[in-house]
Amino acid sequence: MPIIVAGKLIIKEGLRDRFIIESLESVSIARDNKSCEDFSVSPDLLEENRVNIFEKWNSLEALDAFRVAIPANDLFAMVESFQVNEYEIES
Repeated sequence: MPIIVAGKLIIKEGLRDRFIIESLESVSIARDNKSCEDFSVSPDLLEENRVNIFEKWNSLEALDAFRVAIPANDLFAMVESFQVNEYEIES
């Protein structure tokens, strides 16, 4: 069953641009994955420290495999708070 991951991250003051740049590797790896239909990390237009994320995967198993395969990084250390949810989509 397809999975959508969507939500927002509030990045610590002054680190949003760095967070976006350092997300590039994960975005590239995801988009090269045949099970990934879409993956984006983008700055919010209204809130200076907010980043919006959107992912669409063919299955929960594909998403879980991606999560364990991506290189370790310190991105989460830049996150002040987050609200991200996963949604199963019926085909």
